[in-house]
This record gives sequence, structure tokens and C-alpha cells, in this order.
Amino acid sequence: MRPRPPQPSELPQTWRERLQALRNVPPLLKMVWETSPFLTISTVVLRCVSALFPLATLWVSKLIIDLVVRAIRHQPFDHRMIWKLLILELLLALGADTLGRLISLVDSLLGDRFTNHVTIKLMEHANSLDLVSFEDPVFYDKMERARRQTTARLGMLASLAGMAQQLLTLLSMLSAVVLFYPWLLLLLLAATIPVFLGETKFAMLNYSMLYRYTPERRELDYLRYLGASNESAKEVKIFGLGKYLIERSRALFERFYAENRHLAIHRAVHGTLLNLVPTGAYYAAYALILVRALAGTLSVGDLTLMVGAFSRARNLMESLVSGLAGISEQALFIKDLFDFFETNPAIASPPDALPAPRPIQSGFEFQGVSFAYPESKRNVLESISFRFYPGERIALVGENGAGKTTLVKLLARLYDPTEGRILLDGVDLREYEVDDLRREIGVIFQDYMRYDMLAAENIGFGRIDELQNQRRVEVSAEKSLAAGVVKTLPNEYRQMLGRRFEGGVDLSTGQWQKIALARAYMRDAQILILDEPTASLDARAEFEVYQRFADLTAGKMAVLISHRFSTVRMADRILVLEHGRIIEQGSHQQLVALGGKYSELFELQAAGYR
Repeated sequence: MRPRPPQPSELPQTWRERLQALRNVPPLLKMVWETSPFLTISTVVLRCVSALFPLATLWVSKLIIDLVVRAIRHQPFDHRMIWKLLILELLLALGADTLGRLISLVDSLLGDRFTNHVTIKLMEHANSLDLVSFEDPVFYDKMERARRQTTARLGMLASLAGMAQQLLTLLSMLSAVVLFYPWLLLLLLAATIPVFLGETKFAMLNYSMLYRYTPERRELDYLRYLGASNESAKEVKIFGLGKYLIERSRALFERFYAENRHLAIHRAVHGTLLNLVPTGAYYAAYALILVRALAGTLSVGDLTLMVGAFSRARNLMESLVSGLAGISEQALFIKDLFDFFETNPAIASPPDALPAPRPIQSGFEFQGVSFAYPESKRNVLESISFRFYPGERIALVGENGAGKTTLVKLLARLYDPTEGRILLDGVDLREYEVDDLRREIGVIFQDYMRYDMLAAENIGFGRIDELQNQRRVEVSAEKSLAAGVVKTLPNEYRQMLGRRFEGGVDLSTGQWQKIALARAYMRDAQILILDEPTASLDARAEFEVYQRFADLTAGKMAVLISHRFSTVRMADRILVLEHGRIIEQGSHQQLVALGGKYSELFELQAAGYR
């Protein structure tokens, strides 16, 4: 199923929504300040000084021209002053260039720091969110838009800083214009309003288009991954999927391009027409300045200053209008970033959270537990009730989709029940400190991770605070039978695994599974859960792994999920799930004798070996 596209009501289509988005600019500037107060102050001070240089240069040029005119008219003037002014203008030019380079340097350093700062904040916040959030496609769209802001908004920061500098320069230029002809200021302001309205309208349409296509862009990223990944390459070639993936990608590209082209053409046409207004206003003002100059009320230097100041003021105002439209557009994207930061986890420790019990005394109790995913009307689990005692090994059996994996995720408090409650030693799981509780549970799922990192890290991640404990890493590898795998590697525990980085060595599925099991043993938890991690092993290898598991979990709480009855029969008690309900439970012998669902599944599998 494809992600749900945003509904029309979710798209920012009004000026009010657009202005509300600008409220996210101050928090962004606060983040910039948090990144580096020194660099932030430096760029502000440098830009403030640099903003005054254009007017100072124009004023010196005016004084030089007036002295030259006096010389042409054979009027008395200070000959040394003209050379002093020329040297001053040279120094101003050199100063402006030096300040520009310093500003670029500071902005570059601040940009790098900001990117790192936001990236880390995104990772920290993502780490605090629930598993169920990551299984929601709407949330993924929000996170994808937020992720893109870490680098895309660097341009906005530069634009904001540049606009502040331009505004100071504009104010200095307008002071010169107002000094000679105040009415020109009103003409200049009136001429820029149509351009601003046009630019902001199309900026809003552009954001709406990008917002609508977020799910499709994620789909396109996935298609790119499938078309150029070592993990998918075998099936893509065997099944001849390459052409299909390329054509599907091309269709998405064409859809993006068609709408973007339509919007770009309309923006260019409207922009050209609207630009006639400020252009006409500029030349009308130019004519008024010339009339005053011809009437003798302005000197040649004054004329030069006025024309230069007015021309630059016009360019600056157009640039500011365009920049403001861009900022208002980018503010909508910043909204995505802060919307992501405002996403709160539903699973969190209460203020007075209890530590996990060590050791566990009476075990777990499920009391009428039901669970449904957000936006789903169907319960994955329905009124589950059972006890799980200390030192007991239980197995979960059932067809795919029966709810086995969901049940163990509830046990590890990766989810909270929709209805009912889960008790540990008579206390609701929600009363315990989340991280402390999870430290007592070791889980290896069938879709375990293959980290493109060192072998020691792949194992040590099971207990991150013991990552540097080489002895513990090696013991965990011995427990899972991964030690034999590691010994065959060129650099053993210092060997890079996977093909993503240079020098990496890929492993077979069975070898990866043993590494993943070592990660679970690394934790040395009170409860160990194996969710079909050996599904791809041959029968002998799986028997060895589970026999090892049985030996190592003696006296501990353990949960097994497996389709192989030769494995689950080692459990003390077997729970049979169907359509989210427990329909049978007991030992292997009891369930076979019962002649129910378990017996039926057992006979079907046994028939395959006869």
C-alpha cells in the first residue's frame, strides 16, 4: 500500500497559514545561536559594517566628481583633497572585499556547525520516538521532509543574513534619496508591492507541489535503491526487474517534471509582466531626478549620488522582495522540521518510574491485552491473557499474521496495549523506567540488522556500555557459535563486515544470523526472545543453535518463535495463536494429544519428512 497522500486541508494554501509559518524563523535563528554564539555574533557584526560601505563609496565618489567639476570650471579647490579622496575610495574597495571574504569564511564555518547540530538533534529526537511511529507512512513523510532540511536550509540562513545586510544598505541608500527627494521613496515602495505578491503566490504553489509529492519522492528513492543496490541486485537480474524499475522511475520523473514545468512557465510569464511596474517606476523617478539636475538644483556630484543611490535602492528592494518571498516559502519547509521535533513519543517513563526488578520474582501477566496499529480498525491481538513465569521457556506458534511478533514487542514494551495491561511482578509495565526494563530483555527478530561495521561492533551493540569489553564480546560469540565464523575472517573481530565500505567482507545468511544471536547473548538479560532468527539455517545448524540456546537459558525466562516443531517442542509451554487469540496452550505432548490446531500443524509438517 502506498503512503496516504496529504489531504487538501493539510496543504498550506492561505496567507494566514503562510504568515504563521514565518513564526518558525525565530526558533531557527535560536538554533543557529545555539550552534555557535561566537560565529553568530561575528557574522552579524561583519555584515553590519559591510552594509555601510556602498553608501560611503558613493558619497566619496560624489565628492570627487564635485571637485573635478570645479576643476573643469576653473574654480578654486584643494588639489590634495582629490587624491586623498581617491585613496579613501581605494581603501573602501579593499575593505569591502576583505569583509566579503571574512563573511564567506564565517558563514561557511557556521553552516557546517549548523548542519551537524541539526543532524544530531534529528537523530536524538528520532531515538526518543516509538517503534510504532516508524511503522507509520505518514510519520515517515514528515521525517523525510524534516531530514531534508538539515542541508537544504543552509541556503535560507545565508539568505536571511544577506537580507539583513541588504536591509541596512537599503536604509543607508534611502537616507540619501530622502535627503534630496522624499517623494521618490513612496514611488519606490509602491512599485515593489506587485512583485512581492506575485513571488509569494508562486512560492506557495511551489511548496504545495513539493508537499503533495513527498510520498512519491520516497517511492522514487526506494526505486533508486532497488535499481542500484548489492542487496537487490541478484533478484533484479534473475527476475529481469531492471526495465520495470527504470520505467516506473521514469514515470515518476515525468510526473514531477510536467507539473514543475507548468508552474515554472507561469511563474516566468507573470514575473515578466509584473516586472514592468517597478521598471516603469524606476525610469519615472530617473526622469524626475534629471529634471531637478537640469533646473540646477542638483550638482553633478549630487546627480551621480542620487542616480547611484536610487538605482541600488531599487535593486536592493527587488532583491529583498524576492528574498522575502523565498524566506516565506522556506519557512513552510522549516515548519516541517519543527513539526517533526514536536512529535512526542507515546511510550515514555513516568516521572517516578520504577527500576526493573532484579531478579524477576513472579514474572509477566497479560490481562485482556488487545492491540491495533494507529489508523487501523482491526486488532492484531484480541483479549490475550496468560502468565509467563520466572525460569520458564515458552514458545509461540501460529501461522503468519497470527500476532506472534506483535506479542513479544508488547512484552519488550516497544508497543503499549490498546486495551488491557501487562504486569511484571504485579506492576504495570508502564510504571517501569523504559530503558531499564529493556536492558533486561534480549531480542533477536527474524529481520535483524546487518551492520556494515566491525565484527566486534556487530556483536557489542547488544550491550553498548560493554562495547570495549573484548572478553565479553568473545564469550558472546562463543555462546552463539559465531566465534567459528569470526576466526575465518582476515582480521577476526576487527574485520569490517558488509560490502558498503572498502575492505568489507560479506557473510552468508547463516553466518549473519550467528553474529546477530551473539548480539542477544551480549546483553546477558533476564529474558531472551528469539523471533525466528534461524529461519534460513539448515536443519542441523538450527538444531545446534537452539540446543545451545536451551543450554544457555537454563533457569532463565525465554520466548521462542519458530515454525519448526522440532525446535518449539523444547519449550516448557507452547502457546498457539490464531487471528490474534490464544486458542491452545500446553506442552508438546499435551497439544498433540489434544488433537487441535497444534496437532494439525504438527502432522502437516511431519508429513513433509516422511
